[in-house]
Amino acid sequence: MSDVKITFLVQRPPYKSENPKLATTHAMSYQVVEILLEDGQTITPALCYVGEGVLNCLKDQKAMETYGITSTEMHLKNCLLVDMDVYACKEDFDKYGIGEDRIIDADDMGADKKMQIVPFAKIQELMETSTHVMFF
Repeated sequence: MSDVKITFLVQRPPYKSENPKLATTHAMSYQVVEILLEDGQTITPALCYVGEGVLNCLKDQKAMETYGITSTEMHLKNCLLVDMDVYACKEDFDKYGIGEDRIIDADDMGADKKMQIVPFAKIQELMETSTHVMFF
């Protein structure tokens, strides 16, 4: 069995660009690519937020109310709901003074998975062991 590991690295804030939401959408799409895989292959995505990208991880986004669009928050909740690994850089949370009480969770949707706040060394390790790394 072959495991294709893909790390999606989000470096941009949730405004001025569609990239963060695209990263999340692409990461979630791993569930529908089975028809393109060879027998025994699997896809294992990891969604990582670093730098200004950690600002995507804040809960209580008001995108639908303000702009009439689905928020990055809802996309991240869906990732957690389907048990995807979602990581955010601890050093960047500290840099911006963001406490863990302000990060997105999907408890209200019944998700078991939580976003993981990890040192950058863990994210670096994920990138080094991945088959593909995609930057957003």
